[in-house]
Amino acid sequence: MRTTAAVTEERGAPFTIQDVDIDDPRSGEVRVEIVACGVCHTDAIARDGDLPFPFPGVLGHEGVGRVEAVGDGVTSVAVGDPVLLGWPWCGRCRNCLAGQPRFCLQLGPLVGRGGREDGSTALARPSGEPLHSHFFGQSSFARHAVTAERSLLPLQTSAPLAAVGVLACGIATGAGAVLNTLRLQAGSSLVVYGAGAVGLAAIMAARLTPATVVVAVEPNAARRDLAVKYGATEVIDPRAVDDVVATVHEVCGGPADAALDCTGILPVLRQAIDSVGMLGTAVLIGGAPAGAEFSADHLTTLWGKRIVGTLGGESQTSRFVPALLALHDQGRFPFTDLIEYFPPDQVNEAVAASHRGEVVKPVLRLDQ
Repeated sequence: MRTTAAVTEERGAPFTIQDVDIDDPRSGEVRVEIVACGVCHTDAIARDGDLPFPFPGVLGHEGVGRVEAVGDGVTSVAVGDPVLLGWPWCGRCRNCLAGQPRFCLQLGPLVGRGGREDGSTALARPSGEPLHSHFFGQSSFARHAVTAERSLLPLQTSAPLAAVGVLACGIATGAGAVLNTLRLQAGSSLVVYGAGAVGLAAIMAARLTPATVVVAVEPNAARRDLAVKYGATEVIDPRAVDDVVATVHEVCGGPADAALDCTGILPVLRQAIDSVGMLGTAVLIGGAPAGAEFSADHLTTLWGKRIVGTLGGESQTSRFVPALLALHDQGRFPFTDLIEYFPPDQVNEAVAASHRGEVVKPVLRLDQ
């Protein structure tokens, strides 16, 4: 079937809208007509080569839409159903079987090999030349995507369908780091480095916990204002203080109980680690360049400090995303406030605006 997609021809190349051919769904697969797809920092670092993905191909991993066709054996969704395209998972490894599909042992190839498990792709140019597909199991910078049935989540929500795709990755990652990874206790202090989409989602989630001090460290004044609006009790402009960590300790009355690095910037990551003390937890979320390494002070880490990486908000899409949607419908998790929509031919502008800090969460409206 002929459709359109934002194709990346080579590492670092801009996205270009092109006609492409997409497969009919195979056994266990579903073809989804994409309504919208969030634009995530992960798409940008994959385009630039800091997350492995072969080119030419199609990125995009926060897709939402309606089922258009189903393959043999598909029973959980039907044509016309609204669905979120979640992360891929094998369903067979020990982590999947333990209820942690975000940490599927096959996650690396499922996310970035550029095709199905058997190596085939679902996309091709009209000439027949294959295009790499299945980025995060979906490649949803396209009008249509083919994905595995087990990755889909049927939706019931009052939120606009076009907004829900952001819960596939970025927004759920920030919220899940707080609600699933940290599970903050009464009176806890949390410092969030970076008040972009992930950091603001974390701050919204922190407001749902009994934490009493929530600090946002963010150089962008408009985003500091948003952090206060959505639950930060304190904000710090890192450019306006001599020592960010010392300032955090002062605000928190000592080392913070928890810190999140949502930037992937190595000096900032070290600040997040140094912000917490004994029995404190520093959670790493932001994507650093490929091959990046960081250091931590041995002695203070030895004294009970925890440094934890997290992916996708942990938990299961089928459990966590409906909870976030219910919280949104109750007015307690207003993630849709963060979204600005772009037409598909402005995908490069959307990525650039997010990088400049002008837009918190860009979303492509692929149905336009």
